[in-house]
Amino acid sequence: LRRLKEDVLDLPEKIITPIYLRLKSKLYEELMGEYYEWYDKNPEESKSLTIQFSKLTKVRQVIADEKIKQTIELAENIIEQGKKVIIFCNFTNSLEQIKGHFGKTAVRLDGSMSKAERQNSVDKFQTDDKINVFVGNIKAAGVGITLTAGEACIMNDLSFVPSDHSQAEDRAYRYGQKSNVSVYYPIFENTIEGVIY
Repeated sequence: LRRLKEDVLDLPEKIITPIYLRLKSKLYEELMGEYYEWYDKNPEESKSLTIQFSKLTKVRQVIADEKIKQTIELAENIIEQGKKVIIFCNFTNSLEQIKGHFGKTAVRLDGSMSKAERQNSVDKFQTDDKINVFVGNIKAAGVGITLTAGEACIMNDLSFVPSDHSQAEDRAYRYGQKSNVSVYYPIFENTIEGVIY
């Protein structure tokens, strides 16, 4: 017997919104140039998706870092409306920069933390009115935790695995959620990220 959450739980809505942005980055263009050059010169090797994904890691990191400013602005707008916000990242650098910006009003959760430290971050976000930002690594924080205090979720950068995102979205959108949940995907148009999305 398979029961879907939407059939069993009387939850409010989950609204997913892509936000299209323009990227101006010479580093991105250089890295994509190198990728296409490698792709053309290595027809056998480039058949492997695993190798392609690893070659695109640096490109995704550039995108993640370039997007921090917009993610912070969006989060600040949400906080001004009196809401708590959850931000998911794939890369440690962007996670640390966003956490650093919000300082003591934010908690973090990543793979380097112990089970007790992780639970402490979740508990603070859920119960402490002074904490209005949760910044998590999508792999470490995207499953098995409840963040229903958050009414908005921002994906700073994208994973290649769609289920990573649906799982992460549902940290807020789960049993106990009383409000609509807004999920924002800032996307750089005309980049590899548009393809991933």
